[in-house]
Amino acid sequence: QVQLVESGGGLVQPGGSLRLSCAASGTIFSINDMGWYRQAPEKQRELVAYFSSVGSINYADSLKGRFTISRDNAKNTVYLQMNSLKPEDTAVYYCNAHVKSYFWLGYNEYWGQGTQVTVSS
Repeated sequence: QVQLVESGGGLVQPGGSLRLSCAASGTIFSINDMGWYRQAPEKQRELVAYFSSVGSINYADSLKGRFTISRDNAKNTVYLQMNSLKPEDTAVYYCNAHVKSYFWLGYNEYWGQGTQVTVSS
């Protein structure tokens, strides 16, 4: 079994910054891809930033320049640096990954429990 644990959410004023972390743990042979989604109240979950299977990065167009994803492969961890935060960035941020637990198995999709980010004065 694999767990994704997010941390770093909270309340921040407009224009402020937050750094989210997501650590994958459990039985991990390899991680195919990993990244972040978010879901605002009464809206669909949307892509924020993601490392693809070949290491390229995809960002939501509206977030380019303000959000930066990075990773530490040795720690199976991805980070999301969020700068110049706006009230419309308020959402629950979810970590997502496709993980193979044993070499003979396929990749399974996992989600973290989510971390709340609230941008408000």
